[in-house]
Amino acid sequence: MPRYIRSKRFGGTFFFTVTLKDRYSSVLVDHVDLLRECVRHIKSKRPFDIIAWVVLPDHIHAIWRLPEGDNAFSIRWQLIKMLFTKKLKKRMYDMESVWQGRFWEHEIKSDNNLRAHIHYCYLNPVKHGYVLSTRDWPYSSFHRDVKLGLFDIHWNGVF
Repeated sequence: MPRYIRSKRFGGTFFFTVTLKDRYSSVLVDHVDLLRECVRHIKSKRPFDIIAWVVLPDHIHAIWRLPEGDNAFSIRWQLIKMLFTKKLKKRMYDMESVWQGRFWEHEIKSDNNLRAHIHYCYLNPVKHGYVLSTRDWPYSSFHRDVKLGLFDIHWNGVF
């Protein structure tokens, strides 16, 4: 079995894909309020910057920047997943963890790579056929970036 070695870089910027066990589930968008609450809670205990974020029915893409001297993104994901599962059990009762055991991570090493991954996040709902335009997907930090003037509301992948 291949051994996956995670980045140990302190204060890095990372792209993540975190997936549910059931790829046909819509738990993440059905309970996006709960997910947001869990992320806010963990972020208050173990700070990180959210560069980009998109929640789809069965997976999340996120780009985080960790504080200098900190490389513990795995612990943060573990805590978010555990807290979400615990709170979801209170709503849905008899259930196991909804998450796949692992997640995929990629270290961002350049501005071009960062830009490409932000675009990937924002275009993912369009790619999967959930919406025709990035502006139509409500579960994305795209809307925050529009308010900040980083993207035009009509942006749809044209560079």
